[in-house]
Amino acid sequence: MKFESYWHDTAPVFGGAAEGPAEGRYDVAVIGGGFTGLAAARHLAKAGAKVVVLEAGRVGCGASGRNGGHLNNGLAHSFLAAKSELGTERAVALYRAFDDSVDTIERIVAEEGIDCDFRRAGKLKLASKPAHFDAIARNFEAINREVDPDTELLTAADLKSEIGSTAFHGAMLSKKSAMMHMGRFVSGIAGAAVRHGATIFENTPVTGHRTAAGRHELTTPAGIISADNVLLATGAYTTSAFGYFRRRIVPVGSFIIATRPLSQAEIAATVPGNRTFVTSMNIGNYFRLSPDNRLIFGGRARFSATSDHRSDEKSGAILRASLAQIFPHLAKVEIDYCWGGLVDLTKDRFPRAGFADGLWFAMGYSGHGAQMSTHMGIIMADAILGKADRNPVAGLAWPAVPGHFGKPWFLPIVGLYYKALDRFQ
Repeated sequence: MKFESYWHDTAPVFGGAAEGPAEGRYDVAVIGGGFTGLAAARHLAKAGAKVVVLEAGRVGCGASGRNGGHLNNGLAHSFLAAKSELGTERAVALYRAFDDSVDTIERIVAEEGIDCDFRRAGKLKLASKPAHFDAIARNFEAINREVDPDTELLTAADLKSEIGSTAFHGAMLSKKSAMMHMGRFVSGIAGAAVRHGATIFENTPVTGHRTAAGRHELTTPAGIISADNVLLATGAYTTSAFGYFRRRIVPVGSFIIATRPLSQAEIAATVPGNRTFVTSMNIGNYFRLSPDNRLIFGGRARFSATSDHRSDEKSGAILRASLAQIFPHLAKVEIDYCWGGLVDLTKDRFPRAGFADGLWFAMGYSGHGAQMSTHMGIIMADAILGKADRNPVAGLAWPAVPGHFGKPWFLPIVGLYYKALDRFQ
């Protein structure tokens, strides 16, 4: 078993990073070489801006290369709850932005010829308990009527052709959802950004930031970059150099295993619908087939802000037990990959983007960002270019998390709370 991301291990290595000192003057400096930063850099470069990307590791080494491979449309929240909290107009706008985000990725894949196995698969939100199906049905009625007719409510009987498990009581099908190979996409969009004129520095963390004479100065081990504008796209990997944002982001581990390639008979007995699947538990699971027919199975197995070999191994054991519970016939299947990564949660689990503390920013995707991050990178690039504001969360209040200054000491308490909810609801 390899303790590394399947997406990283099975994708071509990006070879277009700049060499030499990270110095010079730029129109825009983007901090973070994930989907948000790379999409913004590509868009800015295409518009003629001189743009640099500063990535602390390799492109896609954070959440963009450590997720479950889903491109799910719609909200991670209940649409009804979002309407109550945000108001109908913003809830609808945010829902449609997630829809648009899948379209954005599909367009970029076509424009740049990125070989990443993009496919419109549809997503099933699976009801883990009878009461959950009732809630899903109420949510479906509002979504289907008000914002997304490309949805369908499935009963437990309907699920027999979709999933080889009797653990679920029905589901909502979101037909616009998609999937792709995340590692190939990140290498492809990084290469596209460079072809259009962007400069990308890897292994170049930003260790300091100050403004001087109306410009930003970013200090790195490889030199000092000067820029008119800075876009912060670091998510859960935001450092203490950007404390305003770090106090508003809670990094939480999300963990994933990937089986050996399944036979056609095993696929037919497991996920014959070949969609993306998400369960309804608070501490739930998500899964899909990989392009080479592995079952990629993930979840928030442990409430931890640590993702390393030891932490990933513990979480992998929990995920394997969950896999066996849902699919008993795979209880002894070989696991070829086990990895984890950090998800950038906001307190209310809505993303945030805009301009604050002197910086442009987009982050807080809260586990639903593989698609939205690319879309928001382009929206923020347009804002920097002075184009019309299309930001669906513009002006949404973003208070700091009380008592949080970087290390989320409270995660075990949060985990116990959600475990209790899952037990009794």
